Amino acid sequence: MSTAVRQRVAAPVWQVTRPARPSRVPGVVLAGLRDRGPAPVDHRLDPHPVLTLALACGEAALGIDESTGRQHRGSLVTGLGFGVGGAARVRAANVEWIQVRLSPAIARAVLSVGPAELESSVVTLDDLWGERQAARLREQLAQAAWEERFALVEAFLARLTAAGPVIEPELVWAWDRIVAGHGQVRVEELADELGWSRKRLWSRFHAQLGLPPKRAVKLVRFDWAATRLAGGQEAAGVAADCGYADQSHLHRDVVAFTGVTPAAVAGQSLIATADMAWVDHVPRLSARWGNAPASRFDEPLRQPLPTGVDTRGGRLPGRSTDVRSRYRRRQPARAADAGDSG
Repeated sequence: MSTAVRQRVAAPVWQVTRPARPSRVPGVVLAGLRDRGPAPVDHRLDPHPVLTLALACGEAALGIDESTGRQHRGSLVTGLGFGVGGAARVRAANVEWIQVRLSPAIARAVLSVGPAELESSVVTLDDLWGERQAARLREQLAQAAWEERFALVEAFLARLTAAGPVIEPELVWAWDRIVAGHGQVRVEELADELGWSRKRLWSRFHAQLGLPPKRAVKLVRFDWAATRLAGGQEAAGVAADCGYADQSHLHRDVVAFTGVTPAAVAGQSLIATADMAWVDHVPRLSARWGNAPASRFDEPLRQPLPTGVDTRGGRLPGRSTDVRSRYRRRQPARAADAGDSG
């Protein structure tokens, strides 16, 4: 299913292709993008509450430029919150790529590193998967049509998630509850429903999902609000519906996350979201987000992280490479991160 999406201000046109059916891999949402505009692409990249894989499908390379001048080209992954403050741009010409929106709950299984190690970062998949594996997938995608591409990527991700570790099921539930509620949930409520202390929730959530729970709530709420703003809804109504105290509160959040005002979100973002059915997708792993004690959770689909694994980042089991020091490119702290210790 394809939809042509035109930027309200810039000339480039993205053709968005969605799979005929939802992904069979929990925590994954796929879409294909093709640039067929008359001019090269140059868009602001806004932060999202997912890890995003950009898988190249041909010779033309997607590029991401940071405000520091650092440039990244090829198949890439961006961490949770990458682009805060409008500090990153997407640049490309005549590209085809598959976007994979990846729940942080399965990030370690897919990427071999935890989401905390990729927070606010962009890394090439050559670095994470190895040049041979990344190149082989790129060659397969280049020779296939869209539905075959989706099937190839889905099968590849299914193999990785089947063999990889999972996070604690209580944290899967907490993340899904935040997403299902569009960020309109209090951290204290999550802790109470789990029967955990707030400190315990903070430490485990941050270690295994890659960011503190309060910041996760803010990021999910912002993403929902930005989607609605880009769809043409008025700021006052968006502020009320998305749980902001008032329109000024929404304005501060949007500026902190994007570097622009709510009125400018649609015209300058990567996708002018005419295709709302595609853009409004933050993947969940379960359908459970109501009040339920941890004792009612099913067993994990796979083995949890083994005892003694350091989920806080740094060295990974079976690896001699310190991913944080070699690949992580943290952006400076910005206003959107202030006060997010809970």
